[in-house]
Amino acid sequence: MDGDTVMVLRGKQKIKVRMANIDAPERGQDFGKQSRESLLEMVGKKQVQIETQAVDQYGRIVALVSIDGRSVNQEQVKRGMAWEYSHYHSDKTYLDLQNEAQQTKHGLWAQPDAQPPWQWRKLHPPKPSIQNQECGKKRLCSQMTSCDEARFYLTRCGVKTLDRNEDGKPCEDLCGSKN
Repeated sequence: MDGDTVMVLRGKQKIKVRMANIDAPERGQDFGKQSRESLLEMVGKKQVQIETQAVDQYGRIVALVSIDGRSVNQEQVKRGMAWEYSHYHSDKTYLDLQNEAQQTKHGLWAQPDAQPPWQWRKLHPPKPSIQNQECGKKRLCSQMTSCDEARFYLTRCGVKTLDRNEDGKPCEDLCGSKN
């Protein structure tokens, strides 16, 4: 999807995964396309391992992604395709990889004034929409793309139609009887 978010297929279910500990340039930002292409080259149509760390405010899984034991999250930083994002972690490996990429001018560090994505997002806020940007208009289990999304809509957005039997578990067909 971009340089720090991937769509994975678990069974027949598509799940959006936001990669932990990194922040990559946005699609409209300088180096956004290169960052996305780097990630796609590493993970596209390949079997990946996902180590879930959390679920974010948008219902995405936040995870460490690896292929054959190699950290894709760290590789994006090493290639100069993402910033380490130590606001949410304390793993100094990411900072070391970023410093190395900066010194060797890999990837986005070849630019004279690389702008971090969090600063870019402040200067380029999303265009306002009619619907609530965080929760959206989804109200039915058939509209959900993952159990995590259904859980987010039930707990954060208060969409009670996702929990017909009122047991606190959304969309039993999607999430299974054990949640």
